Amino acid sequence: MSRGGARESLFITPEQLEEITKVFQTIDIDGNGYIEANELGKALETVGIKIPGHEVREIVKKRDNNIRDGRLDIEEFKDVYTELKTKYDVKDKWQSVIKSPKDIKEFRSVHHDEVRHSVADEEQVAFSNWINSNFADDPDCKKYLPINPETHDLYTKCSDGILLCKMINFAQPDTIHEKAINKGNLSVYQLLENQTLVLRSAQSIGCNIINIGPEDLRDGKEHLLLGLMWQIIRIGLLADINLQHNPNLVALLMDGESLEDFLKLSPEEILIRWVNYHLRRSGCGRTISNFSGDIKDSIPYIHLLHQIAPNNLGVSTSPERESDMENRAEKMLQEADKMNCRAFVSARDVCKGVYKLNLAFVANLFNKFPALEATGEVVDLGDIEETREEKTYRNWMNSMGVSPYVNRLYSDLTNGLIIFQLYDIIKPGCVDWKKVTRTFKEKSAVMERIENCNYAVQLGKQCNFSLVGISGKDLYDGNKTLTLALVWQLMRAYTLSILQQLRGGSDQSTANIDKEIVAWANEKLNSGGKSGRISGFNDPGISDGKLIIDLVDAIKPGSVNYSVVKSGQGEEEKLENAKYGLTVARRIGARIYALPEDVVEVKSKMVMTIFACLMCVSFQNKPK
Repeated sequence: MSRGGARESLFITPEQLEEITKVFQTIDIDGNGYIEANELGKALETVGIKIPGHEVREIVKKRDNNIRDGRLDIEEFKDVYTELKTKYDVKDKWQSVIKSPKDIKEFRSVHHDEVRHSVADEEQVAFSNWINSNFADDPDCKKYLPINPETHDLYTKCSDGILLCKMINFAQPDTIHEKAINKGNLSVYQLLENQTLVLRSAQSIGCNIINIGPEDLRDGKEHLLLGLMWQIIRIGLLADINLQHNPNLVALLMDGESLEDFLKLSPEEILIRWVNYHLRRSGCGRTISNFSGDIKDSIPYIHLLHQIAPNNLGVSTSPERESDMENRAEKMLQEADKMNCRAFVSARDVCKGVYKLNLAFVANLFNKFPALEATGEVVDLGDIEETREEKTYRNWMNSMGVSPYVNRLYSDLTNGLIIFQLYDIIKPGCVDWKKVTRTFKEKSAVMERIENCNYAVQLGKQCNFSLVGISGKDLYDGNKTLTLALVWQLMRAYTLSILQQLRGGSDQSTANIDKEIVAWANEKLNSGGKSGRISGFNDPGISDGKLIIDLVDAIKPGSVNYSVVKSGQGEEEKLENAKYGLTVARRIGARIYALPEDVVEVKSKMVMTIFACLMCVSFQNKPK
């Protein structure tokens, strides 16, 4: 029974549970499945409860009982709901928070009639239109298109996983080997493989898929599918909004701001600066601080479009003269259409200030027409460019559902809070949250952050990590080498914790685990009739990808199409094999974050995680 189960039976009726779900989804502005203190504060004001920010944070802290991460999941929010409903007698005032019924569609799951959720129509329309636009020329997608944005069409046509695989590759090219996607007239088993491939591949690029299973894709669970689609689309749209891909972003630095400070900004914050940069140059007298309330009248968009559009497209500011807000928004979007940038938002979405869709609209504008003048400043990409190892760790963290989202590995870990969440996921209960500072006082923030980082190192030593010479100050300073040393051991511990649970959940020592994994792989290859063997995770024979492919086939015979496998002569063929091997490994359920290049270059750390994850799958498939 969940915490507060007795309370729920006394106070929460099925109708109230439906209301709670709607309120939760509406308050959860960024759609990450959690409510932050600032999101709850805004919702409380809407129902007439005005309390200081520190009291809101205390409410969150009091009920934050699962992973103590300073935010509420829906189960924790139920407790907040019952407390506030009793204490402040809000009664039906929560209804004012919930989106208008005309913007919400209720549905019952095919197989779970007792659970009711709500879905915002604007997201369904936006994502359907986006898929129609971007995959119209893909021969594999033609039978699915066009998707009718006004019906259940989106969920039905995504249920076999093919469109979702295409979306993942659109967001992060080459994540999935096209020839590993099951196509044509699919059996139930092939459908399951595709659905598993979608989830494991989404996880590998940083999507949080906790509480989403293959059956949810099969059943067309609308709220879960929309949440997954948004994560995939968001990752793709924001991937290049950084100095590595756009060095001219240095034009957005504030007076006295260092490059290091700029690197700490999230892509959303960079986009807001970018919009304001062009608004200042337009002389319109407007700036924005968000993608919701500040853009509802379309005026910032009108001037942004006029600034960034090439002169030959004839984009003008004439929509500004329209007095009706929705008509003005429609005319603004007609100007965007001249740039082939009418995407994600309708006129109504602009007027309502729908955060997700307006963020997507602006990100798409940036990606197509950044219009940033070169400053002449030479940017040393050596210190800025994200390495493959850093990207892998960042994707792993984000897929774990940590908050806030990790955009840059070093600056985002300097207060220790992300690290504590990871410890608590790997070894639940190991973090004494009373020792953790989560809200930092201005005058003592530096010391509080360093104390957090010291505790993070202490926890690592308790987990038998090798942290010789690493102090909390090193994490606070963003020391790359030492931060990576800790993060690698966290990722390794996570992988081995799953393996340990599958081996029987005992607290067996992991001292000889590498040898055990190698021995297991060789035995599995032998029993599967495969000739290859490995001596360790740095074995050069791993480079051509064929050992991994053979191991997958040994775990699940018949799961590999060997006509796709190359001889492995030359770097290109090795990379193709590695890509195919990782894709079929994910298709059978392996939680692999490593990249094909890691296989070709035989990066022993990443190779170890691949074999460990395959060992996990093998244990999962053992007869009970």
